[in-house]
Amino acid sequence: MAILEVNNLGKIYTSRLGGNQVMALDNVTFSVEQGEYVAIMGESGSGKTTLLNILAALDKPTRGSVNLDGRFLASISEKEIAAFRRENLGFVFQEFNLLDTFSIKDNILLPLVLSKQQYEEMHQRLTPISVKLGIADLLEKYPYEVSGGQKQRVAVARAIITRPKLILADEPTGALDSRSTDSLLDVFEAINKDGQTIIMVTHSTKAASRAGRVLFIKDGRLFHQLYRGDCTNEELYCKISDTLTLLATGGNKNE
Repeated sequence: MAILEVNNLGKIYTSRLGGNQVMALDNVTFSVEQGEYVAIMGESGSGKTTLLNILAALDKPTRGSVNLDGRFLASISEKEIAAFRRENLGFVFQEFNLLDTFSIKDNILLPLVLSKQQYEEMHQRLTPISVKLGIADLLEKYPYEVSGGQKQRVAVARAIITRPKLILADEPTGALDSRSTDSLLDVFEAINKDGQTIIMVTHSTKAASRAGRVLFIKDGRLFHQLYRGDCTNEELYCKISDTLTLLATGGNKNE
């Protein structure tokens, strides 16, 4: 069952004086099934960030629609949109976006505080998540006291504690070293196996090779997609590398 449906999505940016128009997205159509783990790749300026912003309801398309779990994002009022994001979407960013004046525990619980959850409910959710992500012994520390890899695990905990329908990850391994990257990708794989739907925008072939499907965006259009099938991580890595080479050299590819 599709939890996300993107239909004929287009986005045109117009300069302030109205003289120039840039087509950031052009007729992008795809769907994401409940429990899928999808990576989105493409060169800088290809439209990945624009697509992610529209999926996050941070921007609106010029045409087309996005339907999340039966609700069209365009139908949500400005008054409702912040609550909708908080209740339905989890976010993981490259730069972690943690509050240094909050403890690790308070950073994780913040979305639930904003949703006015009961204290007991918040802590019933916090304990198993912190144990699963290996950060239970860090809860009383502050972000400046832990490593980059640990910060990103905290960010993941904050994203999943609301039990979102969809996690949107924007270059989640971009600020991590190789060892921390491997650890974070293991976390993503584990929460995906638990049923969490994930969409990850990444430049990293290594990160994308852990996903179940990879979408490639070129010049605002869906260029190609790869399904894992029976591929190992190494085999999918090679297929992704070949597709990126074709994309960079101006080749043509269909779905």
